Amino acid sequence: MAGTQEDRARIRERSRDRFDRMKDAVRRTGGALVAFSGGVDSTLVLAVAREVLGDRAVALTAHSRSVPAAEREEARALAARIGARHLEVESREGEDPRYRENTTERCYFCKSELYRICDDTSARLGLGTVLDGFNADDRGDHRPGHRAAGEHRVNSPLAEAGLTKEEVRAWSEAYGLPTWDKPQMACLASRIPYGTPVTPERLARIEAAEAGVRAAGLRQFRVRDHGVIGRVEVASEEMELAFARREEVARAVRAAGFALVALDLEPFRTGRMNEVDFRNSAN
Repeated sequence: MAGTQEDRARIRERSRDRFDRMKDAVRRTGGALVAFSGGVDSTLVLAVAREVLGDRAVALTAHSRSVPAAEREEARALAARIGARHLEVESREGEDPRYRENTTERCYFCKSELYRICDDTSARLGLGTVLDGFNADDRGDHRPGHRAAGEHRVNSPLAEAGLTKEEVRAWSEAYGLPTWDKPQMACLASRIPYGTPVTPERLARIEAAEAGVRAAGLRQFRVRDHGVIGRVEVASEEMELAFARREEVARAVRAAGFALVALDLEPFRTGRMNEVDFRNSAN
């Protein structure tokens, strides 16, 4: 997140009323299960829920092949730091042929499985509400998963209060959460162009490639899977570093199983794969 501590303090001040409304909404649930990925948004939701609900706030993290092992470990550490009860389950979206087909509705099938698990778990625990980390900025992107949230009556306290990603980061800093400046994350399947099947092999090589690129010193990037080509998108502020370390990046991506490596001249931005039709790329 750009800016100084003073900038972030100003962001908190201007959004204080909305943040307080969000806290009140969470408090009124009386008990909630938080769909917890360990990302910036759901971590703040969990911290607030733990603060206002105590032991009536429970985190649930769903694991699958599309979640990097490092993210699983980080979610465990964050839940422990917050002091919340943390449940971990295996989700089975990969068994759904509609998910594996990888149409533009892929996220809908994934989130439908997640929220089915959340519904079952919240009912078993006697918690009346499921919360997610959807924020106000997320409304501007293609988010079929949010339709699944609506069908399962999941509450999105950040979005409902009008809190943006920038404001979520600023408040996360105030709560002492290490995720306040965490790079944007998404499931590994989001690196595969629509129309190219999601397979365990593709997910594994994307995970390995991104781990290698991260080890080269980059923070905000994606490795997109175009068959034999691994296309690396890097945030604009890290483009110079990526070029300086291009040999390390190329080695890492090739070591993961890609024959060719491309460093995209356009910077990474969320939702970019929704803007271009890559379905004619090699499989």
